[in-house]
Amino acid sequence: MRADDERLQGRPPAGEQPGQDAASPIAGVNDSSGERAVEEDLDALLADAHRERDEYLDLAKRTKADFENFRKRMAGEVSAASLRGKSELAKELIDPVDNLERALQSVGVDADREDPLSGEPSDASREMDAFAQGVLFVFLGLRETLARHGVEAVNPLGEKFDPQWHEALSMKPSEGSEAGIVVEVMQKGYRIGDQLIRPARVVVSN
Repeated sequence: MRADDERLQGRPPAGEQPGQDAASPIAGVNDSSGERAVEEDLDALLADAHRERDEYLDLAKRTKADFENFRKRMAGEVSAASLRGKSELAKELIDPVDNLERALQSVGVDADREDPLSGEPSDASREMDAFAQGVLFVFLGLRETLARHGVEAVNPLGEKFDPQWHEALSMKPSEGSEAGIVVEVMQKGYRIGDQLIRPARVVVSN
């Protein structure tokens, strides 16, 4: 009862210093434990955030790589389809082009000349100048159309025989030429870049 009386009178009980809270040591321990728990929770949340960030970055990189591979694959397929289409079109056109060129040759017109109609016409072609000129214009138009699509003629006269691009129809001796030289072109070949559409049919020296 004395201690209670002393507190009522504003005096601390005997043995108790002014301002001392008997529960303060326990409160300090609790505060420290709480701070550590909060720090541990924050560290765990930060670690989770870093892990998720790395996972999303890795996913983004894989997605970008997959898309780039898809884009390249589609570009390759489109290019291959375009090349196939051009090749099929060229196969349909080169036979008519050959026929027109043979028709021009039959009236003395060399379509490979820079100015095909500038040469001296043969007797048979004198009466067909207008017709030959019309055929020549059609021939040149078709050849220009093929060239715009990358189709080029293979005329290997005087070149070394190459089985990749040429088809040997026969062989014959040729003075002044070493063996294996194309001495006559029976039919021109055609190609698109490195893709052969039709080999040149040739006669080779032996």
